Amino acid sequence: MVIISQRIINEFAKQYPLAAEPLNRWYKQVAEADWQNFNETKQTFNTTDFIGNDRYVFDIGGNNYRLVAMIHFKKRTLYIRFIGTHLQYDRINKQRLIKNI
Repeated sequence: MVIISQRIINEFAKQYPLAAEPLNRWYKQVAEADWQNFNETKQTFNTTDFIGNDRYVFDIGGNNYRLVAMIHFKKRTLYIRFIGTHLQYDRINKQRLIKNI
């Protein structure tokens, strides 16, 4: 998969150094993947959830962090839309903003 953008991961890891290793592991796995659909995504990351509007939520680092990505399977492209702590994710999810990120 093509991932846009690693810069978001790097910026988040600067603020949350403990997130760097699990995010980089996630990045490597996604970059090596060739997902055709959500079921294949679930085979790689079984806790991934579809939240609508082509958005998917990944649990990162033992569910300490959440990453929201827009995935276009036909284009083999994943756009990182949000990375945050579980608490930060819960705040935007509670406000129902998550599908529009």
